[in-house]
Amino acid sequence: MTSAGFDIKDNILSSAECDELIRLLADVRRGRAGARNLMKFGFVSKLASDSRLLRLTELIYGRELVPYKATLFEKTGKANWLVAWHQDTALPIEKFVASGGWSAPSMKAGTLFAQAPSSELKRILALRIHLDGSTETNGPLRVIPGSHSRGILADEIMKELVSGSEPIQCLVGRGGVIAMSPLLLHSSSKIVSNEPRRVVHIEYAESLDLGEGMKLAIA
Repeated sequence: MTSAGFDIKDNILSSAECDELIRLLADVRRGRAGARNLMKFGFVSKLASDSRLLRLTELIYGRELVPYKATLFEKTGKANWLVAWHQDTALPIEKFVASGGWSAPSMKAGTLFAQAPSSELKRILALRIHLDGSTETNGPLRVIPGSHSRGILADEIMKELVSGSEPIQCLVGRGGVIAMSPLLLHSSSKIVSNEPRRVVHIEYAESLDLGEGMKLAIA
């Protein structure tokens, strides 16, 4: 992972490929902010294992990673929402073992999640595939560069970092990808235009086997 905790790569997918993904995703049942558990769909698992994305994981992480989770984030005029500053610290697991810093198991859309230790989160990479261009007005991802290097942050430390830093807006064209650490402090605002912002967020790990009897679930 880069020292900033994120990287932007343009023109990974073509416009035609984005159109086809949007068409296929139209039949997927949505929640308020998009759709979870997308790896069960063949076209999504195929996308997650696309050689272009796997090459990105190798380029950024030093080795080819394994996809395990996919989510659709969808902002439109009818589904407009904001995300407060946070880190992504929960991982989907097959079963919970109370050891090694794992805690707070809970069910989300039928999948078991738990709060993961920093040591495991450092082994995760997320690729955010943009089916629409991300602009200043359609709720782009905002990040605090380098914040991932401090591990899991307490709420008061998050507030200090946000107030004392200059957030970066991650603007990327259609078909582009944002690669990021789940520990990177990030947020997004509401849309203030008529442009939708649809992102397929895919998470990758070094291995599905987490040790100590725990394994990542496919979600």
